[in-house]
Amino acid sequence: MPPFAFLTATEILFGRGQGGQAAGRIKALGVRVFLLHGNPARADWLATALAEQGCDVTRFVVQGEPDVAMIEAATLAAQGAQVVVALGGGAVLDAGKAVAAMLPATRPLIDHLEVIGKSLPLDHPPLPFVAIPTTAGTGAEVTRNAVIGSPAHQRKVSLRDKRMLPALAIIDPALTDYTPKSITLASGLDAITQVIEPYICTRANRLTDALCRDAIPLGLRALRQLMVNEDTQARDDMAWVSLCGGLALANAGLGVVHGLAGPLGGLLPAPHGAICGALLPHGLAMNAARVQDDSRIRQVIGWIAEAFDTTYEDALPQLARWSRQHGLPSLAQMGFTPQHLHQAAEAAAVSSSMQANPARLSQSDLAILMATA
Repeated sequence: MPPFAFLTATEILFGRGQGGQAAGRIKALGVRVFLLHGNPARADWLATALAEQGCDVTRFVVQGEPDVAMIEAATLAAQGAQVVVALGGGAVLDAGKAVAAMLPATRPLIDHLEVIGKSLPLDHPPLPFVAIPTTAGTGAEVTRNAVIGSPAHQRKVSLRDKRMLPALAIIDPALTDYTPKSITLASGLDAITQVIEPYICTRANRLTDALCRDAIPLGLRALRQLMVNEDTQARDDMAWVSLCGGLALANAGLGVVHGLAGPLGGLLPAPHGAICGALLPHGLAMNAARVQDDSRIRQVIGWIAEAFDTTYEDALPQLARWSRQHGLPSLAQMGFTPQHLHQAAEAAAVSSSMQANPARLSQSDLAILMATA
């Protein structure tokens, strides 16, 4: 068995009702709380519970996906906090992770960013960070990086440090109930991509395999069900799949879908999950055509065929058709144009996600893949 390492959050609470423990567990980490969230109405319950525990709560609304200016503003607003809490989707969790990392830092944010900055390690450990996801998608509650946009560079890049793993991750699937269909679809396809890519990547190990192997078909079935009607068990399953994906990608790697999704996210006004969903069938097809040992990819395509009640040959086209039927836009509908091809392909070719892709893909390959998505 090849050696491997595995890192994750200090503690994970998973299951319906676990959100009820949040206020007490947060207070144990600090009474001065900086709470980041999306829709204020969906975060009032936690702010109230924290106040009832005697905590001093400062709130910050995360609108859209985090960028450099937002993180700098939030870090300024969080001065004096003892613990940082993020309640929301992947963008909110990434913003919270970044603020917890930057509050004790003595250098500016840009010095620590990959690609556009100096990629310097943090000079001080982050503040305790608590992640409470309200969507089942990114797995950001158990990853060690925060994705941050830089409009000036038209890029999304990572702030990354092993110490950015949350002190506590609370995954309560009830918080995802009745998520709008479009968000459920995009975030769900992201979650499924994040158990597929670590499973077929070159850095997979027995522990990440154990997380992904059952999660791939489970996620496909659950997402199909949620496109038909609201279903508690399917919500629970998708929350589990999202958690598995976060654990797996943080300890194995990703591939071409995320390699392209990063640069495209900086170029297009589109959610990360939607970009991943549009690329997934085409990325799998290209990898299957370019690797010598495609047994794992064939296994994944077989699971897709089974989930969609179709043949192996039709599995990937059917996944693409099904996604479009349920409202997932194409890259072109998200604003992608031929002028983006070279810039995105060039950036993707050297991205960290591409380093574990099972096939060596040229910039021409990447351009073809984007043009077909």
